[in-house]
Amino acid sequence: MSERILIVEDEPAIAQTLAYALKAEGFETHWESLGKAALACLQLDGASDAANAPFVLVVLDVGLPDTSGFDLCRTVRQHSDIPVLFLTARSDEVDRIVGLEIGADDYVSKPFSPREVASRVRAILRRTNKRQPHAMQTPISTAAAVMEAQESSFVHDREGLRIAFEQQWLSLTRYEYKLLAVLLARPGRVFSRSQLMDQVWTDAEESLERTVDAHIKTLRAKLRAIDAGADPIETHRGMGYSIRA
Repeated sequence: MSERILIVEDEPAIAQTLAYALKAEGFETHWESLGKAALACLQLDGASDAANAPFVLVVLDVGLPDTSGFDLCRTVRQHSDIPVLFLTARSDEVDRIVGLEIGADDYVSKPFSPREVASRVRAILRRTNKRQPHAMQTPISTAAAVMEAQESSFVHDREGLRIAFEQQWLSLTRYEYKLLAVLLARPGRVFSRSQLMDQVWTDAEESLERTVDAHIKTLRAKLRAIDAGADPIETHRGMGYSIRA
């Protein structure tokens, strides 16, 4: 059975173009133009619409007629870890940071290439499919030879592209994973924001260093969700960040 993708976009021409590109990649798509209808499809509004579920990813426009895509994503994140790819006509860096802070997995600005969107969808799904189900609750298997322990709190499964903290797998976005992996590779080393941008973001020249701060904030929140007293990421004011050695 083909993987199903929910497209939430109020412009029919854009939705049809996306559907065509995704179908060419082997996906099945369903289109909704309103946020309320999208929540019904995802079964997050109290209703049950089994015919339209489940979906493996949501392509979500920021500017919807009945709600903000940001608000819709916040609602989704209260109930589900389904990957979200934002579409927006705005190129403001602040909008991109907000989208990533509230849990988006990636971000594409209009106008865009349908092939680029399809490629990013594939990349998100490759990454998320490597996570175990219920990643925040699944205990670590000590027999996994590919894992590397970082200090006593972290385990980095490099082949599976996943990281555990205090015996629980973290549910990380692409950039959260890459950022944490860079820090874990050199415990105690202070990385400047520009160094982290160069090593983690492929479009670093188009991004702002505030993006690093936004992702550090979300990483800390996920670590504290496991251990409220934990703060392994150290801030060096005016210099950057490090993992406590």
